[in-house]
Amino acid sequence: MVNLTETTTSPPSEDSAQIEPKEEFIMDTEPSIAKPAASYFTVIILCLLIAFGGFIFGWDTGTISGFVAQTDFIKRFGTQQSDGSFALSDVRKGLMVGIFNIGCLLGGLFLAGAGDKWGRKPGLMLVAAVYVVGIIIQITSSTKWYQYFVGRIVSGMGVGGIAVLSPTLISEIAPKQLRGTCISLYQLMITGGIFLGYCANFGTKRYNNAVQWRLPLGLGFAWAFFMIIGLLFVPESPRYLFKKGKISAAKHSLAKSNKTTVDDILVLSELDNIRAGIEAENNAGNASWKELFSLKNKIFQRVFMGVMIQSLQQLTGCNYFFYYGTTIFQAVGMDDSFVTSIVLGVVNFASTFIALGIVEWLGRRKCLLLGSASMACCFVIFASVGVTRLWPNGKDQPTSKGAGDCMIVFTCIFIFCFATTWAPIGFVIVAESYPLRVKQRAMAIAIGANWIWGFLIGFFTPFITSAINFYYGFVFMGCLIFSFFYVFFFVRETKGLTLEEVDEMYLENIKPWKSASWSPRNRRDGAYDNDITSDRIHIVGVSNGSNDETEKETTEQNNDATEKGTTEQTDEDGTEQTTDKKISFYKKVFKNN
Repeated sequence: MVNLTETTTSPPSEDSAQIEPKEEFIMDTEPSIAKPAASYFTVIILCLLIAFGGFIFGWDTGTISGFVAQTDFIKRFGTQQSDGSFALSDVRKGLMVGIFNIGCLLGGLFLAGAGDKWGRKPGLMLVAAVYVVGIIIQITSSTKWYQYFVGRIVSGMGVGGIAVLSPTLISEIAPKQLRGTCISLYQLMITGGIFLGYCANFGTKRYNNAVQWRLPLGLGFAWAFFMIIGLLFVPESPRYLFKKGKISAAKHSLAKSNKTTVDDILVLSELDNIRAGIEAENNAGNASWKELFSLKNKIFQRVFMGVMIQSLQQLTGCNYFFYYGTTIFQAVGMDDSFVTSIVLGVVNFASTFIALGIVEWLGRRKCLLLGSASMACCFVIFASVGVTRLWPNGKDQPTSKGAGDCMIVFTCIFIFCFATTWAPIGFVIVAESYPLRVKQRAMAIAIGANWIWGFLIGFFTPFITSAINFYYGFVFMGCLIFSFFYVFFFVRETKGLTLEEVDEMYLENIKPWKSASWSPRNRRDGAYDNDITSDRIHIVGVSNGSNDETEKETTEQNNDATEKGTTEQTDEDGTEQTTDKKISFYKKVFKNN
């Protein structure tokens, strides 16, 4: 048992209320009020609308892998060979594929800040507009490869901003019970975009002109428009609104997300939880870029962990297949490598649905550990078969169909393992690990590492595969083995914790391998869970006295009730009255809003 005592505070705006000490409550988590199932459905739909930005990212990834194999694209932007054919050099191909990630890095670092200045929703609309500008530059390029190159940078800036702001907004409106699943919706949209991008390439490859690549590229306008329209129905982040002093707006945002009224206890208690977290952050002062490298509150450790997770997500080798899948399967002797890419897209998309469940069932650490181990095994087999069995009679002879089929099968298994573990968890971990005050900048740096490695892999893969071919798979295998041990020793479990409780876990210096069994102080004390996830709420009003006296008093009362055999009856009779009292308490807290 712990006390929740009102204290005199002044939130950061004239819109905020002056809170006077009124009364004290003991929260008992055994009984509590059930949260309406409809509210979960509502918040999932809202998160899907926010996560649609991931579809744009996936669409670009899926389409560019086909563009570099399309005949018209190669003829326009490649160079003519001595035999009269056209080809994209390794340098040009690597730049046109990989430079998108540099644009994403710039957008994440410099455009995502709009989310802090104007709000998450306006920020997302802005970066979607930047993406559209990039599409215009690309689609109007005729034979100048550098114009297309510049367009890739600009559209990448838009996607980079989306990649920071979309998971951020989702994490701030989703309840903690569904936060991992809701953030995983962003990855689901990425995989959906990749799959449909592959399908678009397959559908347009029969043309012999610019329709091959301009039609899929032009559909990007529709996706950006759909995203902006969807955002009109999404509430602003309640944490952002409260931090700006717009407490009334924060209440309405929470009410919309939970499909309830502004006076509902679910809304008022969550608002109180947000208030406590933001007040603690405000007491520490304003965040700066320098603070991200400070050891205070273990911010630097968390930033470094985010950078490592995002880097290792790329070093799993996922984009080796996503960027160059069509080219790879041409090398293993497939008659139509576009069809194989669609198969990979289906596996990737379908597997992500499984991830929506296991991310909350297994937790973050177990998913990452299982993913690293299983993907390493896949790369061992993929690379070994490619090196030793694919060309039994020499590289100038036809490939072995059996070996090629084996490589495709284990590529599909790899995609399944990636899509259910590292693909969604990489974003979930980053979105859950930082205090609100530094979150935008910390996420920008962490996801920026993802973009840097994405560029390096996208740019250097043509050179590396030309030099060592499928030995490249052993490089990714080594990275996956390293990732297993890094996760075990340095990544903490954040499943089922509020953003404020994650802070508490870091400040208590809990060992990562023990973090899954750790509980926040309020739960260890039997305190009330601010997110109200169990069945009922039982609140006992108490007068003056210390925490120890209160606990002793409450324990004695419970013991007396048990001895008399009336505890159950007391709970049933008192629940409705004390719940009304709790609602009254929260209304007093926010009475001026």
